[in-house]
Amino acid sequence: MLVQYFTDLPLSAETMKGIEELGYDSLFPIQAQAITPLLEGKDVVGQAQTGTGKTAAFGVPMIERIDAQRRAVQGLVLVPTRELAVQVADHIGRFARYTKLKVFPVYGGEAIERQIRALRGGIHIVVGTPGRVIDLLDRRILDLTSVRVVVLDEADRMLDMGFIDDIEHILGKVPSDRQTSLFSATIDASVKRICGRYLKNPEMILVSKDEIALTQMSQYYMVVNPRNKLETLCSILDENHIGRAIVFCNRRTDTSVLADELRDRGYDARALHAGYNQAQRDIVINSFRRGELRLLVATDVAARGLDIQGITHIVNYDVPLDALVYFHRIGRTARMGGEGTAITLVSYGELTDLNNIKALTKTTIEEMT
Repeated sequence: MLVQYFTDLPLSAETMKGIEELGYDSLFPIQAQAITPLLEGKDVVGQAQTGTGKTAAFGVPMIERIDAQRRAVQGLVLVPTRELAVQVADHIGRFARYTKLKVFPVYGGEAIERQIRALRGGIHIVVGTPGRVIDLLDRRILDLTSVRVVVLDEADRMLDMGFIDDIEHILGKVPSDRQTSLFSATIDASVKRICGRYLKNPEMILVSKDEIALTQMSQYYMVVNPRNKLETLCSILDENHIGRAIVFCNRRTDTSVLADELRDRGYDARALHAGYNQAQRDIVINSFRRGELRLLVATDVAARGLDIQGITHIVNYDVPLDALVYFHRIGRTARMGGEGTAITLVSYGELTDLNNIKALTKTTIEEMT
């Protein structure tokens, strides 16, 4: 049976705490299919584009398979560009926040001395571009003899950029009994050759970018002056015939303040955040579930796992810090094939975050005026 939620996976409490803090709940298709075989130590080939959640798909199992007590590089992720190295290291670092693992990116175009100091200080997972990894190997700064897990991310791009010899050189420096996974938007002949040569009986996983599109939903955004955000929210609540809605904030303190402000204006609203004990959370959730409460103002962590019928609207009072969390949020409505509406309030400084979300789906997010 295919798992649906991160809580269905046999993950450590420390890893789960990091995942929950990011607001992750449901698994995207690549995560649902890849994490279990990777946790079991199998090699995996995943055909998946950027924006399908693949960093969690390989990053979470890597964290689980590495010994934090051992001061040695045990995980290696090869990526084509410095930007991707920074991004992937940041994501894995967030998942590993409550473990004692250290994750670090290495790449060209930056002074090597800082990277040398970090590696000498003890790093468990290195995310790097092939050229800089080889440079550090040649200087005898980077030792890969303890590596247990290798990931080739965006393999087709690395091969297109002429990194084949570098990749083969690096793979010759890691133990032969390692676990290897490869992720690529396309699986062409050159990628297949790498798979055939360096992966052992890999599981093949194919995931379309379109699978994270929620086609039954209407999605809108509105660019707002931060000072007018509350007024804009009230106008939306008044004009859109909202039955039951979850209003998402990024921070715990903001949920309480916003719920109080809405109640002062006559709206039926309560806050829900991780500062509540379980009994308090149950009272609020059950009231919302029974239809006695119209508006739930929540953080991502508090709303994790909520499966309540009859939610007509999701309002993002804040644009989520992680683009993939947007899809987790709006998935709280349009349950069981029903219809739903998502409205995102975008402050001027959040337009880049909105564009990151738009890049992950082919469904339209229309501007409201």
